[in-house]
Amino acid sequence: MPLTRRELCSAIPVALLPALLRAEDPAQQQGSVLSAMYPFDKLPVQTSNNAQFRNVLKGKLPTGESLEVHETTLPPGGGPHPPHHHVHSEMWLIRDGTVEITVNGTSYRLGPGSVGFVRSNDEHGITNVGSTPATYFVVAIGPGADS
Repeated sequence: MPLTRRELCSAIPVALLPALLRAEDPAQQQGSVLSAMYPFDKLPVQTSNNAQFRNVLKGKLPTGESLEVHETTLPPGGGPHPPHHHVHSEMWLIRDGTVEITVNGTSYRLGPGSVGFVRSNDEHGITNVGSTPATYFVVAIGPGADS
């Protein structure tokens, strides 16, 4: 039975609906970070500037934000790089040791269990000011975090 033009035009949106729903599903977005677990003993160790790094994850959240997470261990007196700033925000979760985080010229001393946060474009730096290694996680969120 042949379809009229009106019936055909009415059928097109219904035929395309499954594809449109898949395209809007954030979990289907290319490069989206999927739910996953990251056992510590499976994270490869990299060394740079006398610091050890364990990259955990990097990508885009289903809601569109860029995300990067890594763990860093600094030797006493060590720092990963000079103070700097960037568009994304960062959070430090201090696991071991004592660090000093400087934000826009003001320094804060943080120990185990402490959290530091710096918003977009604030100048910041981190240094191990203790006598033992300092280990912390960095959570970077926002534009450029996954670059």
